[in-house]
Amino acid sequence: MTRIATTTEISRPAAEIFDYVTTPSSWPRWHPSSLAVSGATDHSLRLGEQVAEEFRVAGRRGSVVWTVREALPPVRWTIEGEVAGHSGGGTVTYALAPIPGGTRFWRELAYELPGPVARALDWLVLRRRVDAESAEALRRLKAVLEGGEVPAPGPTSSRSILLPLAAAGCLAAALAYRLGRRARCRVVG
Repeated sequence: MTRIATTTEISRPAAEIFDYVTTPSSWPRWHPSSLAVSGATDHSLRLGEQVAEEFRVAGRRGSVVWTVREALPPVRWTIEGEVAGHSGGGTVTYALAPIPGGTRFWRELAYELPGPVARALDWLVLRRRVDAESAEALRRLKAVLEGGEVPAPGPTSSRSILLPLAAAGCLAAALAYRLGRRARCRVVG
């Protein structure tokens, strides 16, 4: 199982942050992977409530239905998602702790991809991209809650994304060859 944890310190009270991050209508404003939400979106979701989300994670679009599995305002909140058309899903957990001058906000995304090829692609490519998107999300969240402005995306090295993608392509080509299918691999660096 892949676990991606990110943390930041925000100069706001925990209750205010908790209400904001657990209200789905706010997600597209601060999380770059969240494209749209529908259903119960106008309030902090309570235990058992559900919301649908359209997303783009690591370049892949999809939809997920999230169900709240834990709600302990303003300390901890966990949602479990089922991705439409796939056997996979994931869990997102938020934990908040007061610190002098604000709150430490921690977010963990846990997911498992089915099959060895998907796990290899996760290890080579996806995990890095999801980690970068998660860090960007917390950077935006802090900016929105402290200053009201959504910052421009942070710098991204195309080489840091393209080389792992090329390696993943070579892995796929090698697997196709082992399975008796024709494939080509070319890495230009």
